[in-house]
Amino acid sequence: MDEILFDEVETTRTRHIGFITGGKRFDFTLTNSEHFYGKTIVTCLQSNRSALLDGDDVENIDYLANWFKLSLEDAQHLSNFLKESLTDPVRHQQY
Repeated sequence: MDEILFDEVETTRTRHIGFITGGKRFDFTLTNSEHFYGKTIVTCLQSNRSALLDGDDVENIDYLANWFKLSLEDAQHLSNFLKESLTDPVRHQQY
């Protein structure tokens, strides 16, 4: 028998944003949820890849490039955008 680890319903704040920078188009959805300890779910609509990110995570250009399959230059553009776009809610203790 499967065991449910959590089952929560929550109101989230979601932002859909498309922008062009460095000659490349980006389409992202940013979803803020308390469930992930203050991190934002960042979803690339072109690649259908998601990551849980906060202000510290978006500083890691290599991670962004690898995870979202971007060049380092494009990852830097994304990082700059996310630095301005992510809210940095009160951090929660993980476990």
